[in-house]
Amino acid sequence: MGYRENYEAWLRDFAADGETVRELEAIAQDEKEIEDRFYQNLSFGTAGMRGVLGAGMNRMNVYTVRRATQGLADSLNRDPRNAQRGVVIGYDSRRMSDTFAREAALVLCANGIRAYLFDALRPVALLSFGVRHLNAAAGIVITASHNPPQYNGYKVYGEDGAQLGPEAAAAVTECINALSFTQAKLMGQGEAIKNGLLRIIGDQDVDDDYIALVKTLSIHPEIMAQAGKNLKIVYTPIHGSGNVPVRRILREMGLTNVSVVKEQEAPDPNFSTVRVPNPEDPAAFTLAIKLANEVGADAIFGTDPDCDRLGVAVREKSGEFRLLTGNQIGCLMLYYILNGKREQGKLPKNGAVVKSIVSTELARAICKDFGVALFDTLTGFKFIGEKIQQFQDTGSHTFLFGFEESYGFLSGTFVRDKDGVNASLLIAEAAAYYGAQGKTLCDVMEEIFEKYGYYLEHVESTTLPGIDGLKVMGEIMARIRQNPPAEIGGVKVARVLDIMAGTETDVATGKVTKLDYPESDVLYFAMEGGHFVCVRPSGTEPKIKLYVNVNDRDEAKAQALLEHLTAEAQKLLK
Repeated sequence: MGYRENYEAWLRDFAADGETVRELEAIAQDEKEIEDRFYQNLSFGTAGMRGVLGAGMNRMNVYTVRRATQGLADSLNRDPRNAQRGVVIGYDSRRMSDTFAREAALVLCANGIRAYLFDALRPVALLSFGVRHLNAAAGIVITASHNPPQYNGYKVYGEDGAQLGPEAAAAVTECINALSFTQAKLMGQGEAIKNGLLRIIGDQDVDDDYIALVKTLSIHPEIMAQAGKNLKIVYTPIHGSGNVPVRRILREMGLTNVSVVKEQEAPDPNFSTVRVPNPEDPAAFTLAIKLANEVGADAIFGTDPDCDRLGVAVREKSGEFRLLTGNQIGCLMLYYILNGKREQGKLPKNGAVVKSIVSTELARAICKDFGVALFDTLTGFKFIGEKIQQFQDTGSHTFLFGFEESYGFLSGTFVRDKDGVNASLLIAEAAAYYGAQGKTLCDVMEEIFEKYGYYLEHVESTTLPGIDGLKVMGEIMARIRQNPPAEIGGVKVARVLDIMAGTETDVATGKVTKLDYPESDVLYFAMEGGHFVCVRPSGTEPKIKLYVNVNDRDEAKAQALLEHLTAEAQKLLK
């Protein structure tokens, strides 16, 4: 059916839902809006679903959530053991998150599948841990991470606690696509509880065991106990799910001088104090910096609504705060972990670090120095989770740390997604450890740069919404793919990695080798000198993303090269 027919079908099918009907009738004369809401189903992929809240098949609402959950239930019920193992469901502070979580639970129950529903909002990491801890068959998180308040999303996790990989996601997608929006089964909450299918889980079921394990990731627990009382931290959960667990882990590890940004402490689905609830955005730290100056804080931590990302600002010697990039935070943690383990004689010979392909190559220099293997994955922490499982299955490597430049970090194996609680502990401990030596994290970052070179990066996103945006993104990628550059801004391209085609081409010789990555619409240009440029459409937002990374022993030269290459790389998107 066309988008008009889909629109009329929804008006008929959900005639008993007055709110949905009123919303759809209000756009009856807006053909463009009807087209955008009904030209396609909200897509379900390896990152699940994410979209604007509202009525329609290309929107996040109870009907798209029920349909997706029915598809998941059908997929899980192919193995009768999954019903008893069940599904763990978590959610954050966004609009409708608690409602969507409950609806998902009741669809599962109606299909005979046990549902474990958290009693309140929780970080993504607790869901990932909960799946493994409760030996569940799968997990669901209702969140749109750091997106603006009009968005929400639906992510599915496998039994390993990682987001579904491409093959598993395709199997669920097949089941979802076989369903109409009226085919989802539903059970009443009272009946689900009475039949033992719905279980509400609280702190003692999952949280306490999770916190106990996070504590084991400490490198120098004695430092937190000694120097923790001298370190002053300002923390903002940015209206999200990190407030309780982040403050708890810091307090229980000995960090007692933690001031919370009161205006951003309580859950707020409107995220009314920020433009976007994203710790990557400097504006999200405005209130935190104000408080930090009032209390004389040494550093600021901020986590996003689902607490899977951590942003950090550090007071420099000048008294001003410097916001660290995701790559810098990741490399500080990496250096702290490897250095600490080596000093303690605990650095395994088969140690491994995993990063996304678009994250800084500084990590490679650090790992080489410590004799640790470094693995690249595609963007998406599920691929890091897959590597962890692969290491455990084969015994080939011992996982030490994983990170993405987009502010996601993990140093344990009991969680298989980025973990803002784990990250908060590590960066606080690093700040205390180096603080006891009279150094700030900025001082240590400078030492790392002086030792390995100045690795600088620029990331920018171009938003291309709607059906036209998808078309434009496809055209841009096709054009670059057909005519890949031999040089960018005078710097030669050494290798072209076309992840969609699964090939790596040596530009000088023309030799083509096969890549061992899942198929993904990514073009990566490895350049002479160890620089790189990468272009890819976002998997979760209507954006095309450009990554530029450079390095040089001289900071000024690195900065000049970054600006030059960025300007030249931008021409690829024109």
